[in-house]
Amino acid sequence: MSDEPGLLAVECENGHLSHPGHPICGECGAPRAGAVDLAGETAMVVTWTTSHATPPGVREPNTLAIVEFEVGDQQVRVLGGTTTPDVAMGDTVRPVYVPELRDPEAGIKVPESQAWDGYRFEPVE
Repeated sequence: MSDEPGLLAVECENGHLSHPGHPICGECGAPRAGAVDLAGETAMVVTWTTSHATPPGVREPNTLAIVEFEVGDQQVRVLGGTTTPDVAMGDTVRPVYVPELRDPEAGIKVPESQAWDGYRFEPVE
């Protein structure tokens, strides 16, 4: 069993997906009914950008992408960093767990009070 957290999209009782999750569906107003783990799925890059002015402790430059997962007949978009600046619209990517997305010592908050892990998107060859 993996210690990695899932990349969870929230599902409402009518089957709509959202990320990040909310207690009430933004599409139909129904309550949250469950979650779908996207960590083992692939997605398509919808758009991307590269930031050269990043927050303290975040790598510079930092390429970010909006990717779209298809889960059954539903789609859900997720924003996240990429593992490489070499991405293009339409590329297929997969989520890759990263234990430290930023340097915890670089921010102004107490490092122990922050979660520094998460997912980046890696192109599938």
